[in-house]
Amino acid sequence: MKLSQVGQVIEKPSDLIKNPLTLEFLGLTPDCIYTESKLENAIIDKLQDFLLELGKGFLFEARQKRFTFNEDHFFVDLVFYNRLLQCFVLLDLKVGKLTHQDLGQMQMYVNYYDRFIKKDFEKPTIGILLCKEKHDALVELTLPEDSNIYASAYELYLPNKALLSQKLQEWVEDFAHKD
Repeated sequence: MKLSQVGQVIEKPSDLIKNPLTLEFLGLTPDCIYTESKLENAIIDKLQDFLLELGKGFLFEARQKRFTFNEDHFFVDLVFYNRLLQCFVLLDLKVGKLTHQDLGQMQMYVNYYDRFIKKDFEKPTIGILLCKEKHDALVELTLPEDSNIYASAYELYLPNKALLSQKLQEWVEDFAHKD
């Protein structure tokens, strides 16, 4: 309701992160088996649509961005920059259930970018784990409260009308309790 009245206001990273994202435009079917690599390729093939689904201000920088630390090589699946927040946004893709190891890996990526890549005028790096299945309790227990890392679920298709109506009712109730 607030969104319809004032539009999307972006003041902090959590204002920017959509959850879930609907990736219907990728053309992957719910019953097909796909890998993180296939998901990444589908996103790159449909990059304009993916940027629109992510939200405002996203610019694409790289895929499989390699960085070396202590003679070990690490690869960030997708690297974006958000011009509105003036920060890097690292995206790691997971085709299954999110684990605490995934969150720890993303924390290391974010720390590396903040310490060695970002400039002094830029804001702290944001990490997003885009996963098929996540549990908020795991995210809350694994990450510090002030973490700049977010787990966001994705759906290959919009839910059916009944589930969408149920979710809308939950959002309306949450909105009513916040006022």
